Amino acid sequence: MSDSKRPILVFGATGQQGGSVAAALLKAGWPVRALVRDTASAKSAALREAGVELVRGSFADTDAIRGAMNGVHGVFSVQPSSGQGPILGLSDEDEERFGVSIADLAVETGVDHLVYTSANGVSDEPTGMAHFDTKGRIEAHIRTLPINATIVRPAGFMDMLVMPGFGLDQGRFDFFLQPDQSMELIAVEDIGPFVAAIFADPARFGGQTLTIASDVVTGRDLETAFTDAAGQPITYGRFSDAVLAASPFLAKLTAMADEGLFSNKADLHALRAINPEMQTFRAWLDGTGREAFEKVRGTAGAWEYGTA
Repeated sequence: MSDSKRPILVFGATGQQGGSVAAALLKAGWPVRALVRDTASAKSAALREAGVELVRGSFADTDAIRGAMNGVHGVFSVQPSSGQGPILGLSDEDEERFGVSIADLAVETGVDHLVYTSANGVSDEPTGMAHFDTKGRIEAHIRTLPINATIVRPAGFMDMLVMPGFGLDQGRFDFFLQPDQSMELIAVEDIGPFVAAIFADPARFGGQTLTIASDVVTGRDLETAFTDAAGQPITYGRFSDAVLAASPFLAKLTAMADEGLFSNKADLHALRAINPEMQTFRAWLDGTGREAFEKVRGTAGAWEYGTA
């Protein structure tokens, strides 16, 4: 591996995507550096124990980021999504500013390879949904920069489907797909191996925008998978008109699904060649996802957008 002794700086390493990427890079033999707000937290301690070099800082601390980029080969850039604004107090402007700043600092400090994670559903044209369009503007900015960059657009997280609020605790699953509509999915833990493969071959993946997914499911597929996993019927239904009227966020996601923005974007055959161990939804639900599935079946609660 070229540049194997130079680290990769991972943002969001205490979160979902960043944690997956840090673990995969370590497994692939890369030294990993992570920018974290609290080096004494339990999650930071776990990273340190795994061999990650920790640097204290935040997305708003450009001096800390500049220092953390010193001497690295690559940067994995992920920001908390503005879709989590009510939870994190993050605005669309914050997400865009952080994403643009990280890219600019990567150029300034001479980083060889920048990997930015966006989202499936982002397109060159505005979607009308702010936290998708924010990512689109970050993508557009990165493409103007003199740096070898790869943009990944992960599909919807399998992990999201076993959060409280979809009705699994009541023997049903409510979602924004029509029963026969399809949607691409990926397990968060599968994102890391794709990113590690990208860093291992910058000549192949540099300059690309790659939608990553590991399965395609319909609403009926979800009903069958959940029923089989539960050992009892789980009925599928689209969100009711009342639910959609009460949540502009879910209403817009539903409209985007109707427009086909969450399907037919990923080449699963080509992706499996990159990551042969990527999981179908059923395999994930029978394995890593089983604990969360069993827990959510006994946990009522309102749906909230997942973490980055």
